Amino acid sequence: MSTINAAIRLSSRQHPQLARVTQIFAMLVWWYAWDALSRALGLPIPGSILALGSLLLLLLSGCIHHSALRLGADWLLANMLLFFVPAVMAIWKHLPLVRLDGPRIFAVILISTAMVMVATALLVDMVFRLSRRREAQRAVAH
Repeated sequence: MSTINAAIRLSSRQHPQLARVTQIFAMLVWWYAWDALSRALGLPIPGSILALGSLLLLLLSGCIHHSALRLGADWLLANMLLFFVPAVMAIWKHLPLVRLDGPRIFAVILISTAMVMVATALLVDMVFRLSRRREAQRAVAH
């Protein structure tokens, strides 16, 4: 795996556009493989969640270095708004429904967004504390 990480890092310095496309393609293939596996096995967990979890484990274990996916992930995050355009157009098509149930839909969106933000904040805090604890242990060991 370290050879793959080194090859991707080298190519990202020499050809950043090619590296970005390759990284995005690799993430899409990873997602698709887990999605196909989840569907084939009839698992109750979506393939996208399995793909995200397995990628997180690979990153935490050091099998994949974060720089191997950084350009592609940064591009996807920078252009995330584009992924919501179809949803906005769907709302426009169903405007009478939005007028009828809009306040309830808006409440659900606000509450679920708040829940995701709180869960993300707690997870980031937990990972940050774990990281600091590991750094302190390494410092004591040396």
